Amino acid sequence: MPRLVFDIETSALPLEHFDASQQEYLFREAERQATDEDKARKRAEISQQFNLWPFTAQVVCIAMINADSGKGQVLYQADDFEEPVEGEDGAEGGESDSVGGIEFAPQVDETELLAAFWDVAKRYDSIVTFNGRGFDVPFLYLRSAILNVPISRRDWLGYRYQTEPHCDLAEQFTFYSVSGKDGAARKFNLDFYCKAFGIESPKSHGVTGLDVNDLLAAGEYRKIAEYCVRDVRATVSLYKLWAERLRGVK
Repeated sequence: MPRLVFDIETSALPLEHFDASQQEYLFREAERQATDEDKARKRAEISQQFNLWPFTAQVVCIAMINADSGKGQVLYQADDFEEPVEGEDGAEGGESDSVGGIEFAPQVDETELLAAFWDVAKRYDSIVTFNGRGFDVPFLYLRSAILNVPISRRDWLGYRYQTEPHCDLAEQFTFYSVSGKDGAARKFNLDFYCKAFGIESPKSHGVTGLDVNDLLAAGEYRKIAEYCVRDVRATVSLYKLWAERLRGVK
């Protein structure tokens, strides 16, 4: 059964996107601090979290790879989007090119990006993610709902203790958080797991998820896409290792 492995990159929406009451709500905890210095520090902490919330951030990139064939596609927002062209899957996008079996397909905006993703997703019965149950999938669902983009797969947050149709490797390597935050099966990030198992880390090229906002502001859209693809390639390798050595452990 072909499996779709994917990862998303998100970026905080501009502060002016929110009205006065929304901003007051978002920074309410900061205003409760005792000093101006503490308030400023807390505001900065809250602002850094904007990337994590689908009501304060947008999806700027989704990379997808077929776990069996190794071929895939990365959809990413780009201001230099050119005339639409129709790809092999029928989805419209900007000028695309392929590198190492991965098609790089720029999209005009988040709405088009999400629509193109759901068009691909409907062709797969199973997906693999790293922390997709806790982040990627609910983020995609909520952003799609906000933008009124039809969701083609609504079953990715079903029964937690199974690997079909959604195998979340963050759940599998912690055995569903069997030992809590500090026990033997505590959760590590993807970079740590990759290094532990001898897989090339997606961060080995000097770009991390913390750089996405700055790269987006600088118009470095392709660098975001390339980083996201490295994340997915690492997830594919980690999935194959899990399937060979740990699948079925209860």
